[in-house]
Formats: sequence, structure tokens, C-alpha cells
Amino acid sequence: MELFDVYSLFHVEPVRGMGSYVYTEDSTPYLDLYGGHAVISIGHSHPKYVKAVTDQLSKLGFYSNSVENSLQKKLAKKLGDISGYDSYNLFLCNSGAEANENAIKLASFTTGRKKILAFRKAFHGRTSGAVGATDNEKIQAPFNKTENVSFVPLNDLDAVKRELESGDFAAVIIEGIQGVAGINMPEEDFLVSLEKLCKETGTLLILDEIQSGYGRTGKFFAHQYSGIKPDIITVAKGIANGFPFAAVLISPEIEAKKGMLGTTFGGNHLGCAAALAVIDVIEEENLIQNAAEIGEFLKSELKKIPEIEDVRGRGLMIGFEVKGFSGSEIRKRLLFEKHIFTGGAGEKTIRLLPALSISKSQALEFIEALKSIISSK
Repeated sequence: MELFDVYSLFHVEPVRGMGSYVYTEDSTPYLDLYGGHAVISIGHSHPKYVKAVTDQLSKLGFYSNSVENSLQKKLAKKLGDISGYDSYNLFLCNSGAEANENAIKLASFTTGRKKILAFRKAFHGRTSGAVGATDNEKIQAPFNKTENVSFVPLNDLDAVKRELESGDFAAVIIEGIQGVAGINMPEEDFLVSLEKLCKETGTLLILDEIQSGYGRTGKFFAHQYSGIKPDIITVAKGIANGFPFAAVLISPEIEAKKGMLGTTFGGNHLGCAAALAVIDVIEEENLIQNAAEIGEFLKSELKKIPEIEDVRGRGLMIGFEVKGFSGSEIRKRLLFEKHIFTGGAGEKTIRLLPALSISKSQALEFIEALKSIISSK
């Protein structure tokens, strides 16, 4: 048997990691500025994280949600405190797609409506409901295409208003920052007006913070720059630093009913231990502040390079283009010539999503490597 060939692979195999570096079998270091799709939040193999997961595994790795699990309650308390959403309720699951799937289902259960409004270029996952709300026909099987989802351009308030006033919408779902689309940001005034429109039409507002949450942008959630408070927030990626884990934060105004949501593996003991360790490290090492400061430093340094175009994003969620180069060319040369991992989006965009613990010297290492590649053409 061979693997189902659906991934475009770089022929590099990291076998261990520490902090912002991963290492191949021959101990060659690679600076990781992508964090495995924004998953590595506190750095690879953080000692506190490793100890927490190891200690929990030595006691109990898993039991189902049919019994009490005090780790879940502890995580709910700590996540509420650090995020500012202490009055919200928490549903734990396994992945970003599953979180969005449950958020959409919950909105439909709550409102009794069946339609969802999403945005052009959005990416919400690959499961049935989540991919239906994703604006990418290449990953939508015929089964996933539905008349229950409408798409409008990001930041087009008039288009949103026309849809919400004419249709039976359960929810609007929007990313804190569009990641897969290439770091496209909803405007703060747009989010404020969107929240108001949702309240006026009885439509729930879902904030997909899968990639943009957990301190990545310099606030715990990207939408907090606008001051809004969504009805439902979805998180994954950096929540457990590589352990498959996700969550849905739910307004106290939404009623829970037995059996309306469920999962086998979600909220398991090992995942909770990992997620608790992540919050502890974020707080103890001031990583949200570090993300804001190093992010601003990276953007300011990128803007000094004449060939760099359209630097955008917040904190350590950054996108940019390089004149005269495709995004794939820059990424490959950074990887194979300079031993630096970066991400991409579309033909041109380079995406930076490093661990929140990245240092200024590591940021400079990247800047100098990028300058060297640009000047060598």
C-alpha cells in the first residue's frame, strides 16, 4: 500500500524541532517561519509543553465524553480568562473544519434557518458544511455545492445588507483575517457594521479565528481590534501546539440542548493537557506581546526592501509579494538555499506564520536571507 498522492511535497523531512527551528536527520537546522500552517504557537518541543503532555499520558490519555473530565473545565476557565470571553461556553472538538462545522450547525439549530453568508476567497475547511462555505470550487465535490450558502466580497457592506435583508440566513461566517486567500483583512469599520446588521436581522455572527486567533495578531483574537463580540468563535491551529484539537466559543445567549453537538475524541485528556500548557506558556512568556512587537518589526523591515510589494497583516500573520518573482520561486529558494520554511497563497503571496516565540534575531535572519535572494537575480 502507498499513500494517497494528494499533497505537493517539498523533499525535506524534519525529524525533530526546538523553538523556531526544525532539524533533518543529519542535524541541518531550518528556521521555521510557517509553523506547519500556523499550528506551532509556542515553539517546537517547548519543555513545559512536553512535560505536561508526557505527564498526562502517563496517567490517562483518553476517555469518552460520557464521564466527567475536570481538565475540560479547567481549560474553559483559563481560555475564558485569557481571551476575555469568560461568560461564553466552550465546546471542544478536533480540527478547525470540525469547529466551523459545529458552529454552522449550532447557528442553524438556534435560529431555525438554513442559509449561511460567507465571503469571496474564504477558507473554512474541507468537511461538508465548512467546504460549502469555502469559496474554492477545486475542493468542493458536487455533493458539497449547495444553494444554502451565498458569497459576497469582503468589506462590501452593501452586498451583505442586500443578502441579509432578503434571505433566511442563520449566520454570517467570516475569518478574523483571510489566511489561505493571502492575508486579506476585514476592515474594522466593516466588522462593526457587520455585527450591527447581524443583530438587526437576527443572524448569528461566526468569527473563524482558526488561523488568526490565539495571540497570532498581537491580540488574542484578530477581531478584537474592532471591539466587536461575535456570537460564536472557532479556534484550532495554535490551540494545542500540534496536538489535533479545536474549540467553539459560544455566547451565553445560545441555549445548549443535550445531544445537539457531539464528538468522540474532542476534549480528550491528552489534548486538554496540551492546550492548558499552551496557555500557560503564552502567559508566562508574554507571547502575545512578542507577536505584536516582532510582527511590527518584520513588517517595517520588509517595507524597507524596494522589491517588496503590499506588506499586510497583523502581528505574526503577514503576507507580501516580491516584484519579479513568483511566490513559489521565493519559497523554494528560501527553503533549499537558506534553509527557511515559509508559506504561500496563490501565485505571488508569501505567508509568514511563525511561532509566537520567534526572536528579533531570527526575524533578521529571515530578512537578510530574503535580501540575498532578491539581489541575486
